[in-house]
Amino acid sequence: MNIDIVSIVKKERSDYDPLYKELTKMISRFAKVQNIELFSKDVTKAHTISSKASKQAYSKLLEPYTGKAFSIIMHPEGKIIDSYEFSKLLDDKMAVKFYIGGAYGFEDDFLKKSDAVISLGKLTMSHKIAKVVLLEQIYRGFSILSNHPYHK
Repeated sequence: MNIDIVSIVKKERSDYDPLYKELTKMISRFAKVQNIELFSKDVTKAHTISSKASKQAYSKLLEPYTGKAFSIIMHPEGKIIDSYEFSKLLDDKMAVKFYIGGAYGFEDDFLKKSDAVISLGKLTMSHKIAKVVLLEQIYRGFSILSNHPYHK
């Protein structure tokens, strides 16, 4: 299985990089993970205009990364699910793409194009933290599917 995590975020070194690497290594028993971080001058400019302009810039930037893979958007207003429900999103898929939006979220039209819209919870968290939580849940989901004791 191939998993892409596509996020609107400035590329920069982070104290979380070793944790991303460790979680990605753990997941590699089940799937190949690709981390795609996107940011552009259009997004920077849109942030100075409005939240609507920002959402439009995000959609434009993400559009080339949409495709035939099962798509899951991480969104604050998405459905809150438990780890067992999350594992079902991974089950029997050849490719899954997760999308983490920018500071202003996603346009409704972009949300409608996805196969699932989920939330990591009601707390607001930085992209760096959200990515750690997402990677851990991906590993936990595969552990559940394979009856590995990690999830207990």
